Amino acid sequence: MSTSFDDYGPPRRVEGGLRARSTRGAIGRSWWSRRFLEVLESFALGSRLTRGRAYARRGQVLRLDVAPGLVTAEVQGSRPKPYPVRIGLSAYPEEVWRRIEAELAGQAFFSARLLAGDLPAELEELFAAAGAPLFPAEVGELAQRCGCPDFAVPCKHLAATFYLLAEAFDADPFRLLHWRGRSRADLLDRLRTLRGVRPGGVAAPSGAAADPATAAGPVAVGAAAAPAEAGATAAAAGPADLPVGTTASPVTGAGRVLAGLPPIEPAAELDRFWLSPVALPDRPPTLDTGPELLLRQLGPPGAEIGGPGLVERLRRAYREFHGPPG
Repeated sequence: MSTSFDDYGPPRRVEGGLRARSTRGAIGRSWWSRRFLEVLESFALGSRLTRGRAYARRGQVLRLDVAPGLVTAEVQGSRPKPYPVRIGLSAYPEEVWRRIEAELAGQAFFSARLLAGDLPAELEELFAAAGAPLFPAEVGELAQRCGCPDFAVPCKHLAATFYLLAEAFDADPFRLLHWRGRSRADLLDRLRTLRGVRPGGVAAPSGAAADPATAAGPVAVGAAAAPAEAGATAAAAGPADLPVGTTASPVTGAGRVLAGLPPIEPAAELDRFWLSPVALPDRPPTLDTGPELLLRQLGPPGAEIGGPGLVERLRRAYREFHGPPG
Protein backbone atom coordinates (compact mmCIF):
# COMPACT_ATOMS: atom_id res chain seq x y z
CA MET A 1 0.00 0.00 0.00
CA SER A 2 1.44 3.36 -0.99
CA THR A 3 1.70 6.14 1.55
CA SER A 4 0.79 9.70 0.67
CA PHE A 5 3.09 12.45 1.81
CA ASP A 6 0.05 14.18 3.35
CA ASP A 7 -0.38 11.23 5.75
CA TYR A 8 2.58 12.41 7.81
CA GLY A 9 0.64 15.37 9.22
CA PRO A 10 1.99 18.57 10.77
CA PRO A 11 5.63 18.88 11.88
CA ARG A 12 6.64 17.94 15.40
CA ARG A 13 7.14 20.77 17.82
CA VAL A 14 10.74 21.32 18.85
CA GLU A 15 12.51 23.22 21.60
CA GLY A 16 15.62 25.29 21.04
CA GLY A 17 15.34 25.45 17.25
CA LEU A 18 16.69 28.30 15.13
CA ARG A 19 13.72 30.64 14.86
CA ALA A 20 13.61 33.40 12.25
CA ARG A 21 13.78 36.87 13.79
CA SER A 22 11.15 38.13 11.35
CA THR A 23 7.66 37.25 12.56
CA ARG A 24 5.74 38.58 9.56
CA GLY A 25 6.30 39.97 6.09
CA ALA A 26 9.58 39.66 4.24
CA ILE A 27 12.68 38.05 5.72
CA GLY A 28 16.07 39.73 5.37
CA ARG A 29 17.14 43.28 6.29
CA SER A 30 20.54 43.84 4.68
CA TRP A 31 20.95 44.38 0.96
CA TRP A 32 22.89 41.13 0.58
CA SER A 33 20.32 38.92 2.34
CA ARG A 34 17.45 40.56 0.44
CA ARG A 35 19.36 40.12 -2.81
CA PHE A 36 19.94 36.45 -2.01
CA LEU A 37 16.23 35.88 -1.39
CA GLU A 38 15.23 37.93 -4.44
CA VAL A 39 17.32 35.61 -6.59
CA LEU A 40 15.79 32.56 -4.89
CA GLU A 41 12.22 33.81 -5.23
CA SER A 42 12.79 34.74 -8.88
CA PHE A 43 13.05 31.01 -9.63
CA ALA A 44 9.22 30.84 -9.35
CA LEU A 45 9.19 28.23 -6.59
CA GLY A 46 5.68 29.25 -5.45
CA SER A 47 4.01 27.96 -2.29
CA ARG A 48 7.01 25.84 -1.29
CA LEU A 49 8.81 28.97 -0.17
CA THR A 50 5.75 30.11 1.75
CA ARG A 51 5.60 26.85 3.69
CA GLY A 52 9.35 27.00 4.25
CA ARG A 53 9.07 30.52 5.66
CA ALA A 54 6.49 29.25 8.16
CA TYR A 55 8.86 26.44 9.18
CA ALA A 56 11.66 28.97 9.68
CA ARG A 57 9.47 31.12 11.93
CA ARG A 58 8.32 28.12 13.98
CA GLY A 59 11.92 27.14 14.79
CA GLN A 60 11.86 23.82 12.92
CA VAL A 61 15.50 24.22 11.78
CA LEU A 62 17.67 22.61 14.45
CA ARG A 63 21.14 23.25 13.02
CA LEU A 64 22.68 25.36 10.25
CA ASP A 65 26.34 25.26 9.19
CA VAL A 66 28.07 27.13 6.37
CA ALA A 67 31.26 25.78 4.78
CA PRO A 68 32.99 26.54 1.46
CA GLY A 69 30.64 25.29 -1.25
CA LEU A 70 28.17 23.61 1.12
CA VAL A 71 25.43 24.52 3.61
CA THR A 72 24.17 21.71 5.86
CA ALA A 73 21.18 21.75 8.19
CA GLU A 74 18.77 19.57 10.12
CA VAL A 75 15.05 20.33 9.91
CA GLN A 76 12.40 18.73 12.08
CA GLY A 77 9.39 17.53 10.13
CA SER A 78 6.57 15.16 11.00
CA ARG A 79 8.81 12.13 11.50
CA PRO A 80 10.70 11.52 14.77
CA LYS A 81 14.11 11.95 13.18
CA PRO A 82 15.03 15.36 11.69
CA TYR A 83 15.66 15.52 7.94
CA PRO A 84 19.23 16.24 6.76
CA VAL A 85 19.46 19.13 4.30
CA ARG A 86 22.36 19.98 1.96
CA ILE A 87 22.64 23.03 -0.33
CA GLY A 88 25.70 23.17 -2.56
CA LEU A 89 27.00 26.23 -4.38
CA SER A 90 30.33 26.27 -6.21
CA ALA A 91 33.17 27.74 -4.16
CA TYR A 92 35.56 29.78 -6.26
CA PRO A 93 39.12 28.46 -6.65
CA GLU A 94 42.19 30.14 -5.23
CA GLU A 95 43.18 31.94 -8.43
CA VAL A 96 39.74 33.57 -8.68
CA TRP A 97 39.88 34.75 -5.10
CA ARG A 98 43.37 36.16 -5.63
CA ARG A 99 42.01 38.19 -8.52
CA ILE A 100 39.07 39.43 -6.44
CA GLU A 101 41.32 40.29 -3.49
CA ALA A 102 43.61 42.29 -5.75
CA GLU A 103 40.61 44.35 -6.91
CA LEU A 104 39.39 44.82 -3.34
CA ALA A 105 42.82 45.89 -2.08
CA GLY A 106 43.20 48.34 -4.97
CA GLN A 107 40.43 50.56 -3.57
CA ALA A 108 40.64 51.71 0.04
CA PHE A 109 36.85 52.04 0.17
CA PHE A 110 36.30 48.29 -0.21
CA SER A 111 39.04 47.37 2.24
CA ALA A 112 37.76 49.80 4.87
CA ARG A 113 34.20 48.53 4.66
CA LEU A 114 35.23 44.87 4.79
CA LEU A 115 37.63 45.45 7.68
CA ALA A 116 34.70 47.13 9.47
CA GLY A 117 32.59 43.98 8.99
CA ASP A 118 30.31 45.38 6.28
CA LEU A 119 29.61 44.55 2.63
CA PRO A 120 29.27 47.58 0.33
CA ALA A 121 26.55 47.33 -2.32
CA GLU A 122 29.19 47.83 -5.03
CA LEU A 123 30.70 44.47 -4.07
CA GLU A 124 28.23 42.59 -6.27
CA GLU A 125 29.40 44.55 -9.34
CA LEU A 126 33.05 43.89 -8.47
CA PHE A 127 32.45 40.13 -8.27
CA ALA A 128 30.53 40.16 -11.56
CA ALA A 129 33.33 42.10 -13.29
CA ALA A 130 35.81 39.48 -12.05
CA GLY A 131 33.74 36.75 -13.70
CA ALA A 132 32.66 35.32 -10.34
CA PRO A 133 29.04 36.30 -9.54
CA LEU A 134 28.36 36.58 -5.83
CA PHE A 135 24.82 35.16 -6.10
CA PRO A 136 23.53 32.20 -8.15
CA ALA A 137 21.95 33.22 -11.45
CA GLU A 138 20.03 29.99 -12.08
CA VAL A 139 18.39 27.46 -9.80
CA GLY A 140 20.55 24.77 -11.41
CA GLU A 141 23.62 26.30 -9.74
CA LEU A 142 22.27 25.12 -6.37
CA ALA A 143 22.66 21.42 -5.56
CA GLN A 144 19.72 20.78 -3.21
CA ARG A 145 19.12 17.57 -1.26
CA CYS A 146 16.76 16.73 1.60
CA GLY A 147 16.13 13.43 3.37
CA CYS A 148 12.33 13.88 3.41
CA PRO A 149 9.96 11.84 1.19
CA ASP A 150 8.70 14.93 -0.67
CA PHE A 151 9.70 14.81 -4.34
CA ALA A 152 9.55 18.62 -4.75
CA VAL A 153 12.82 20.55 -4.95
CA PRO A 154 13.04 22.64 -2.96
CA CYS A 155 10.74 21.09 -0.38
CA LYS A 156 9.62 23.13 2.63
CA HIS A 157 12.61 21.89 4.63
CA LEU A 158 15.04 23.21 2.02
CA ALA A 159 13.05 26.45 1.77
CA ALA A 160 13.17 26.90 5.56
CA THR A 161 16.94 26.46 5.40
CA PHE A 162 17.18 29.13 2.69
CA TYR A 163 15.33 31.66 4.86
CA LEU A 164 17.41 30.92 7.96
CA LEU A 165 20.52 31.17 5.77
CA ALA A 166 19.45 34.66 4.66
CA GLU A 167 19.13 35.73 8.29
CA ALA A 168 22.52 34.18 9.03
CA PHE A 169 23.91 36.42 6.26
CA ASP A 170 22.23 39.37 8.01
CA ALA A 171 24.01 38.56 11.27
CA ASP A 172 27.39 37.84 9.66
CA PRO A 173 27.81 38.88 5.98
CA PHE A 174 31.13 37.02 5.78
CA ARG A 175 29.17 33.75 5.82
CA LEU A 176 28.09 34.53 2.27
CA LEU A 177 31.72 34.95 1.21
CA HIS A 178 32.66 31.83 3.19
CA TRP A 179 30.07 29.86 1.21
CA ARG A 180 31.82 31.07 -1.94
CA GLY A 181 35.17 29.86 -0.64
CA ARG A 182 36.83 32.52 1.53
CA SER A 183 36.56 32.76 5.32
CA ARG A 184 36.49 36.08 7.14
CA ALA A 185 39.95 35.59 8.69
CA ASP A 186 41.62 34.55 5.43
CA LEU A 187 40.07 37.38 3.42
CA LEU A 188 40.92 40.13 5.91
CA ASP A 189 44.45 38.84 6.42
CA ARG A 190 44.96 38.83 2.66
CA LEU A 191 43.68 42.40 2.30
CA ARG A 192 45.98 43.59 5.09
CA THR A 193 48.92 41.94 3.36
CA LEU A 194 48.11 43.44 -0.03
CA ARG A 195 47.66 46.91 1.44
CA GLY A 196 50.77 46.66 3.66
CA VAL A 197 48.78 46.99 6.89
CA ARG A 198 49.57 45.14 10.08
CA PRO A 199 46.77 43.25 11.90
CA GLY A 200 46.44 46.13 14.37
CA GLY A 201 45.56 48.48 11.50
CA VAL A 202 48.99 50.20 11.36
CA ALA A 203 50.79 50.53 8.05
CA ALA A 204 54.08 48.68 7.90
CA PRO A 205 57.16 50.96 7.98
CA SER A 206 58.36 51.67 4.47
CA GLY A 207 61.94 50.70 5.36
CA ALA A 208 61.03 47.49 7.21
CA ALA A 209 62.27 44.27 5.68
CA ALA A 210 59.43 42.12 4.38
CA ASP A 211 58.89 38.60 5.62
CA PRO A 212 60.32 36.15 3.05
CA ALA A 213 57.09 34.16 2.93
CA THR A 214 55.07 37.32 2.32
CA ALA A 215 57.49 38.54 -0.31
CA ALA A 216 57.16 35.27 -2.19
CA GLY A 217 53.34 35.39 -2.22
CA PRO A 218 51.15 36.60 -5.10
CA VAL A 219 50.59 40.31 -5.55
CA ALA A 220 47.70 42.34 -6.90
CA VAL A 221 47.00 41.76 -10.58
CA GLY A 222 47.71 44.85 -12.66
CA ALA A 223 48.62 46.96 -9.63
CA ALA A 224 52.07 45.81 -8.50
CA ALA A 225 55.36 44.48 -9.66
CA ALA A 226 56.16 40.88 -8.73
CA PRO A 227 58.69 40.53 -5.89
CA ALA A 228 61.32 39.19 -8.29
CA GLU A 229 60.80 42.15 -10.63
CA ALA A 230 60.95 44.59 -7.73
CA GLY A 231 64.23 43.04 -6.61
CA ALA A 232 65.61 43.16 -10.15
CA THR A 233 64.72 46.85 -10.42
CA ALA A 234 66.44 47.61 -7.14
CA ALA A 235 69.49 45.64 -8.18
CA ALA A 236 69.67 47.47 -11.51
CA ALA A 237 69.70 50.78 -9.68
CA GLY A 238 72.94 49.81 -7.98
CA PRO A 239 74.25 50.64 -4.52
CA ALA A 240 75.27 54.12 -5.66
CA ASP A 241 71.61 55.05 -6.17
CA LEU A 242 70.58 54.12 -2.61
CA PRO A 243 71.11 56.19 0.55
CA VAL A 244 74.14 55.21 2.59
CA GLY A 245 73.40 52.46 5.11
CA THR A 246 70.19 51.24 3.41
CA THR A 247 69.46 48.09 1.46
CA ALA A 248 66.90 47.34 -1.20
CA SER A 249 63.61 45.87 0.11
CA PRO A 250 60.45 44.65 -1.63
CA VAL A 251 57.91 47.30 -2.52
CA THR A 252 55.00 47.31 -0.02
CA GLY A 253 51.81 49.23 0.70
CA ALA A 254 51.04 52.14 -1.58
CA GLY A 255 54.36 51.61 -3.31
CA ARG A 256 52.89 48.53 -4.99
CA VAL A 257 50.28 50.71 -6.67
CA LEU A 258 52.66 53.56 -7.52
CA ALA A 259 55.55 51.35 -8.69
CA GLY A 260 54.24 50.98 -12.24
CA LEU A 261 53.55 54.70 -12.81
CA PRO A 262 55.93 56.80 -14.95
CA PRO A 263 58.06 59.36 -13.09
CA ILE A 264 56.59 62.81 -12.71
CA GLU A 265 58.63 65.51 -14.44
CA PRO A 266 58.56 69.01 -12.93
CA ALA A 267 56.35 71.60 -14.65
CA ALA A 268 55.79 69.55 -17.84
CA GLU A 269 53.71 66.89 -16.04
CA LEU A 270 51.88 68.98 -13.46
CA ASP A 271 48.56 68.44 -15.24
CA ARG A 272 48.91 64.68 -14.59
CA PHE A 273 50.17 64.91 -11.03
CA TRP A 274 46.79 64.43 -9.35
CA LEU A 275 45.62 61.49 -11.46
CA SER A 276 44.40 58.62 -9.29
CA PRO A 277 46.85 55.67 -9.25
CA VAL A 278 43.90 53.24 -9.22
CA ALA A 279 40.59 53.21 -11.05
CA LEU A 280 37.78 54.96 -9.18
CA PRO A 281 34.24 53.52 -9.10
CA ASP A 282 31.84 54.78 -11.73
CA ARG A 283 29.49 56.08 -9.08
CA PRO A 284 30.21 57.50 -5.62
CA PRO A 285 30.23 54.72 -3.00
CA THR A 286 27.81 54.82 -0.11
CA LEU A 287 28.69 54.51 3.57
CA ASP A 288 25.62 53.66 5.62
CA THR A 289 26.54 51.24 8.39
CA GLY A 290 23.69 51.90 10.81
CA PRO A 291 23.76 51.12 14.54
CA GLU A 292 24.52 47.37 14.14
CA LEU A 293 28.09 47.59 12.84
CA LEU A 294 29.67 46.18 16.00
CA LEU A 295 27.42 43.12 15.95
CA ARG A 296 28.43 42.35 12.37
CA GLN A 297 32.12 42.79 13.20
CA LEU A 298 32.06 40.40 16.15
CA GLY A 299 29.94 37.70 14.50
CA PRO A 300 27.35 35.51 16.26
CA PRO A 301 28.06 34.65 19.94
CA GLY A 302 28.25 31.11 21.20
CA ALA A 303 25.27 29.27 22.64
CA GLU A 304 26.76 29.42 26.14
CA ILE A 305 26.24 33.22 26.28
CA GLY A 306 22.92 33.44 24.49
CA GLY A 307 23.53 32.56 20.84
CA PRO A 308 21.32 34.18 18.16
CA GLY A 309 18.82 35.28 20.81
CA LEU A 310 21.42 37.53 22.43
CA VAL A 311 22.27 39.08 19.06
CA GLU A 312 18.64 39.96 18.46
CA ARG A 313 18.22 41.53 21.92
CA LEU A 314 21.37 43.61 21.43
CA ARG A 315 20.24 44.61 17.94
CA ARG A 316 16.93 45.93 19.27
CA ALA A 317 18.70 47.77 22.09
CA TYR A 318 21.14 49.42 19.66
CA ARG A 319 18.29 50.55 17.43
CA GLU A 320 16.48 51.97 20.47
CA PHE A 321 19.56 53.90 21.60
CA HIS A 322 20.36 55.06 18.06
CA GLY A 323 16.89 56.47 17.52
CA PRO A 324 15.07 56.97 14.19
CA PRO A 325 17.19 57.70 11.10
CA GLY A 326 17.76 61.29 10.12
